[in-house]
Amino acid sequence: MTHRAGPLVIIGGHEDKEGERQILKEVARHVQGAKLVVATVASHEPEGYFDAYRAGFEGLGVGELVELYVDTRADAQDEATLAILDDARGVFFSGGDQLRISSQIGDTPVERRIREIWRSGGVVAGTSAGASAVSDTMLVKGPSAESHRVGDVQMAPGMGLLRDVVVDQHFAERGRIGRLLGVVAESPRVLGIGIDEDTAAVIQGDAFTVIGSGAVYVVDAEGATHSNIAEAQPHSTLSIFDVRLHVLSQGDRFDLTRRRPLADPAPGAAET
Repeated sequence: MTHRAGPLVIIGGHEDKEGERQILKEVARHVQGAKLVVATVASHEPEGYFDAYRAGFEGLGVGELVELYVDTRADAQDEATLAILDDARGVFFSGGDQLRISSQIGDTPVERRIREIWRSGGVVAGTSAGASAVSDTMLVKGPSAESHRVGDVQMAPGMGLLRDVVVDQHFAERGRIGRLLGVVAESPRVLGIGIDEDTAAVIQGDAFTVIGSGAVYVVDAEGATHSNIAEAQPHSTLSIFDVRLHVLSQGDRFDLTRRRPLADPAPGAAET
């Protein structure tokens, strides 16, 4: 894993916006009273997303809160669109369709500016589709709540802020363990990270800390001794042996380089 100047806050979706707002508070903490851009790029119909986050971040110490939306890829080349990111200390990607993020802003001035913000110490957060899009390869679609069938997952290039990891969201709620197993069976080099709703992995450097009410699942097939992924007929049921699974909750930490949980809990781990 390579060093990252700024943190990544990867959220499983449906984060609390009205109660304790623990995850939004974490994003606000990293913004440090400066400007936060809410990127609603993933949505085909963004109306309402920004209003919900404006209410959710109210009183949390964020400075200016502005919306970034691009309807077409041409918008991401426009100077007025790019200017929305001026002086931003963070970017928050809302949910929707992760393919809209990669196809609309991938390799454009907007994406390059977001990278600059992150590399200079700014926070990049993403929820639901926005969480999947931060990795170099993202999981686009695949059946939930059933055993994985060979060939049933669709992958695509993501933004590449997080390497050698594939993120899935709404994880326990939508029964997505099967499709994440399918991903790591196809590419044991990558770690599969499944994140529950109202839960986030806060990545700093080469480790992450879990916050929120649910769990983060790490699926590691590096040591797998068998899988039928290459020989099986399409839509056959996946078999894979000796896969390692970690389930982490509030305050637990994980080393992405060593692919192991860290023994020391994060400060305030017992708090909810």
